[in-house]
Amino acid sequence: MSFDLCLLNGSIIFPGEGIRSGTIGIKDGKIAAILAADQRPDSLRVIDCRDKWIFPGLIDPHTHIGFGDKENDWASETQAAALGGVTGLMSFWRSQELMQSAADWRDEALTRSVIDFGFHFGITSQAHVAELAAATKTHGVTSIKVYLMYKGATGAAKGFTEVDDHLLFAALDAGSKVKGGVVGVHCENTEVIPFFRAPLKASGRDDLKVWDEQSPGFLETENVFRVAFFGEKANCPVNIVHMSTVESLDLVRRMRHRNRPPIHVETCIHYLTLPHDSDLGAIGKVNPPLRSQADIDGLWEGVAAGDISTIGSDHVPRKRSTKGPDIWQASAGFPGVGQILPVLLEEGFHKRDIPLERLAEATSRNVAALYSLPNKGSIAPGYDADFAIIDPAKETLIDVAQSPSFSDYSAYEGKRCRGAVTHTILRGQIIAENGNLVTASSPHGQYLHRAC
Repeated sequence: MSFDLCLLNGSIIFPGEGIRSGTIGIKDGKIAAILAADQRPDSLRVIDCRDKWIFPGLIDPHTHIGFGDKENDWASETQAAALGGVTGLMSFWRSQELMQSAADWRDEALTRSVIDFGFHFGITSQAHVAELAAATKTHGVTSIKVYLMYKGATGAAKGFTEVDDHLLFAALDAGSKVKGGVVGVHCENTEVIPFFRAPLKASGRDDLKVWDEQSPGFLETENVFRVAFFGEKANCPVNIVHMSTVESLDLVRRMRHRNRPPIHVETCIHYLTLPHDSDLGAIGKVNPPLRSQADIDGLWEGVAAGDISTIGSDHVPRKRSTKGPDIWQASAGFPGVGQILPVLLEEGFHKRDIPLERLAEATSRNVAALYSLPNKGSIAPGYDADFAIIDPAKETLIDVAQSPSFSDYSAYEGKRCRGAVTHTILRGQIIAENGNLVTASSPHGQYLHRAC
């Protein structure tokens, strides 16, 4: 067989399975064959992958496209993602109604995105629940999110007046009726936060750690119990998104049972790497907050054991100017989609001996499985030819000046990570090569419509 592209003689990272040397033949955007390393097939183009790692393209399960420069985010943020070996992302879509607004947002993305993309629907009202069945089927969206942090006064300040346990259970009930459905929840009991916040704020504190102290980890864990317990009663799989505390993970371990709906766990690179007592200041403000080193260590143990299903970025591409003037007024969240792979290689593989195949599982195969993404996340014949090729002998310096992202700062600025992405390949097309975008002005991204 003649191929369009061959990845020759590389170390292929099979998510959750292992590593073996081989050559990958690509034709018509699909993986056509996995051959022995010493084979030299006929191909229009060959990339020599000797002494390199071939990862499946990463799929970031948690991004907020449109929170920076809405008109241009689909271009700038997916370009930043592509340079970091990310070939797909899932972004949250919230609007007063879902049906037409989601179509417009999808069409906007199709004109700009250089990588594949899908949506999670944000549920903030009973009207959303009422239209969910039709909206999910029309747009192929199997995943929804409920924001418990927008309960009460916190939600009212943002115009959300219906976020309560009624909405949570209604969303779980509706999600249970979606084929392949899963309900993700931001777990943070904001009704208790004022008890801690008022005296801390009055004391004049303006350090990063105070953001953790005003919303301590047990407020996440309390909500995790509620979500998992309600999910069981509604017979709905749940996903605890951006988990930040080891106490929450321990609770999930105790609540999981083979005869109950699954409880999935997602964490983000910052909860695995950035402690609350770092010198980031307001740049490090995020919800839920950054936690202690003990939480970081415990979450890594969860990654190693497979208790944490997926790892994402919670990418928010705002400017540094929004991160002030103090911790209380700064915007929450920061960018990170382009840093997932280098940070995980440095902090997970090199420093903690997390196997490469485990990292690939949490950033590709498990994401595709959880969100019913067809032909994504694995390296096998018939799957989309999505890859990140890494040279482990090179180094990545995280330098905002070199990123196309709208955001002008990074919590990882100046960090050096062992391993560098040399090629990002989407459905057989090279979209980034040696630190440069290829035909960046010609979007290649497709919408990830899921059967439901």
